[in-house]
This record gives sequence, structure tokens and C-alpha cells, in this order.
Amino acid sequence: MSQIPRQISWRLADALPTRKQTLQFIETLSIGTVGGVVFLVAHLPGGLISGAMLAVAVAAMLGRPMAVPAHLTQAVLVMLGISLGSLMSRQLLQHIGAYPLTIGLLALATFCTTLGSSLYLQRVHGWDRTMAFLAATPGALSQITILAIERGIDMGPIAVVQTLRVIILTAALPLILVLTGLTPASAPALSTTVASPLGLIGLIGASVAASLLLRIAKFPASWLFGAMVGSAVLHGAGLIDGGLPPLVRAISLVGIGTLIGSRFSRMKAGTFLSHLAAGLGSFAIAVAITAIFVTIVAWTTHVRFSDILVAYAPGAMDAMLALALTLHIDPIFVGAHHLSRFLVVTIATPGIVHLFGRPQEDVDD
Repeated sequence: MSQIPRQISWRLADALPTRKQTLQFIETLSIGTVGGVVFLVAHLPGGLISGAMLAVAVAAMLGRPMAVPAHLTQAVLVMLGISLGSLMSRQLLQHIGAYPLTIGLLALATFCTTLGSSLYLQRVHGWDRTMAFLAATPGALSQITILAIERGIDMGPIAVVQTLRVIILTAALPLILVLTGLTPASAPALSTTVASPLGLIGLIGASVAASLLLRIAKFPASWLFGAMVGSAVLHGAGLIDGGLPPLVRAISLVGIGTLIGSRFSRMKAGTFLSHLAAGLGSFAIAVAITAIFVTIVAWTTHVRFSDILVAYAPGAMDAMLALALTLHIDPIFVGAHHLSRFLVVTIATPGIVHLFGRPQEDVDD
């Protein structure tokens, strides 16, 4: 019996980060915070996200081991989801009649951008069909990583193309929206009211509970969408007025930027530079094709052009939703479209790779 407490203590010790990991976490979060604050003080659009992301990405490329603990990642996603859900209102749902059309066009746009970028990587850079397809597919990076490992494919080139696309979009979209006048240089505060202490407890409790339920159901991006649903239900029903304190919201935005930037810690500078041209070229193809569909949607619906642009951007779902929060973009519209694309990619990609990709037996050759 005396061995049981000892086994429990060993398991707790294994679960706790080491001193080295703790220092890495602190360094990563410090660099992200400084970068976000600098961009915010400089009044750059999307400053907290972009600044944190670029600062951490540069540090990672210079050889610093950037990392964010898993529990903190989940907390950041829950905070972001709560903030997004607190914007729930009838005004944000006024374009719901256009959703079937725009989501259908988004599925077609995703197919076309993936095909176009994939063909570019094959014809110009000599990539094999499976690697090019996985690199060109927007979103669902975790599923793409699993498929690459199963097929014995080098994940380095794929990671460069995928990460570069997310970094460029997250940094460039706010600037484009502001310079073109689609959003104000200083986006108005979305919710200045802070919920009461009791309301905050209920808000956090409901959001975490919804996240856990979605996680049990294996729903994609469960922490983010679960918190968003829990918060939206409470606010939409009028049970809670107000949201998280502005400081907490700012922390979640810095956290998202830090998470994105830390992806560069997984790749070597040589790998990044050797596939930089492929990443930029495939990104240009994807943007050109996406622009065609964005123009079609803008002409055929009454949805704001800025909402369409962020909803159709082939970037990471959490990053695009965070930008929606900071730039006064409709988060319901953006969230519905990025979730739809995530589901389409998640369901379709394994089948496409199985039918048209590198044979499974190649892994053992």
C-alpha cells in the first residue's frame, strides 16, 4: 500500500514541466508579450496578435526554443471563445440567409485553391503528388501531419508551406483591411461592459462545460468552439450581460499570436529557406484563386466585403477568429465558414490521399 502514494507522486512529477521547459515557456510568453505590446503602442492593426506572432517567430528562427504548454493553449482558446461568444446578438445573425450559398462557394474555393497550389508545387518545384496536396490543403494541420507521417512523407516542406501561409495572412490581413478602408485603423471596442463576478463564474463554467462536451464528442477545435457556444447561449438568451475584462481579452490575443509564432520552433532555418520559394509561390496561387471567389460572393450577396475576406482567407481557424475579434468583423459569419472548411478538409482529405496519393506501401521501401 505504501507504494501507491509513491506512484502517484511519480506521475505528478512526470506531469509537471521540468525547469528547462518552464524557462522555455516563460521566455516564449515574454517575447510574445513584448512583441504584442510594441505593435499595440505603434497602433498597428491587429497589433497584439501580429506583434506576438512575429516576435516569437523571429526568435524561433534565430534558434530559441519557443514553446507554449498545452494547458495554457487550452486556456487561451477558451478565453478567445468566450470573447467571441459575448458578441452574440441579433445584428450579427442578419446575414444568416446567405450562409448556405457562401459556405457552398467556400467549399468550391477550397477545392480550387488546393488543386491550383498543388499543381504549382508539382510542376514548378517537382514535389510528388501527395506532398504537394497535403501542403496546399488549407487548415486542419493536425490531420495533415498524421496523414504525412502515415505515408512516410517528410513533414518539413509541408510545415514550411502551411506555416508561411498562416504567418503571412495573420500579419497582412489587418494591414490590408485598414489600408483599403474596409475597417477603421482603430477598431471600436466590441464590448466595454465587464460581467459581474457571479456572471464571470457562470460564463467560464458554462464555456468550459460546453468545451468538454464537444471534446468528448471529438468535435474539431472543441476548446475554442465550445467556449464560443457556451458564451453565445448565455449572452444570446440575455442571462449574462458583459464579457471578460479587457486585460484578459488582450492576454488571449497575445496567446494566439504566440502559439502561431511558436510553430517555427519545429523547423530548421535551412529547411525554411530551401522551401521559401515554394511556400510563397503556392501562397500567391491560393490568394489569386480565393480573390476570384471573394469577388463573386461580394457581387452576389449583401455580406460586408471585410467579413467575406476574413471568412474565405485560407489561414488558421483560431487566428482568423482572433482577427475577427480585434477588427470588428462578424465572428459568427467567420466562425461558421472556417468551421465548415475545416470539416470539409478533415472529411475529404484522407479519401483523396488514399485514392490519388502515394501508395501506402511506399513507406516501407
